[in-house]
Amino acid sequence: MSNGPKTPGTLVLMATIGAAQGLRGEVRVKPYTGDPMAIGEYGTLYDVEGSPFEVLDIRVHKNMAVVRFRGVNDRNAAEALNGTDLYVDRDTLDDEDLDEDEFFYADLEGLDALDAEGNNWGTITAIFDFGAGDILELTQKGKRSQMIPFNEAAVLEIDFEGGSILIDPVAAGLITEDDPDDDNPERSKA
Repeated sequence: MSNGPKTPGTLVLMATIGAAQGLRGEVRVKPYTGDPMAIGEYGTLYDVEGSPFEVLDIRVHKNMAVVRFRGVNDRNAAEALNGTDLYVDRDTLDDEDLDEDEFFYADLEGLDALDAEGNNWGTITAIFDFGAGDILELTQKGKRSQMIPFNEAAVLEIDFEGGSILIDPVAAGLITEDDPDDDNPERSKA
């Protein structure tokens, strides 16, 4: 039995391991934290299968962290980790450290995307960053998933207590301004 996170829904992506650095087992790590050194402060990190990664040493190099993990002692072992995503269990993160308008992206998953008329455009099932800005994946049962930009024009409001986000379907690229409301097959009433 793994000592890692118990359910995939509780995982928060903290970093991705990149190329090996040197010969002693160090790796470059792309952190998804404000401070690259912060990934060393979360305790043991886990891959998606729940395998533990204990940080032994960490230093900053440009906008990356260079990390040495327990049990990774040579370049070959370090190279084998390239592309591994590292997570912490959501329950280990402290919400008190967040400002009023800050949140963890993992908390967006499961929220319904509604427009001003109450139409449901799907449930957020993933958040991606392909380099040009964050993208939300919306999924509805029996329909293809849709991707919308996660920006202030497309996502007008986030209501964690209500379990939804308010979107502008035009700014999100789901419809054009000249589409008649009644003819859009992707919409279902919430």
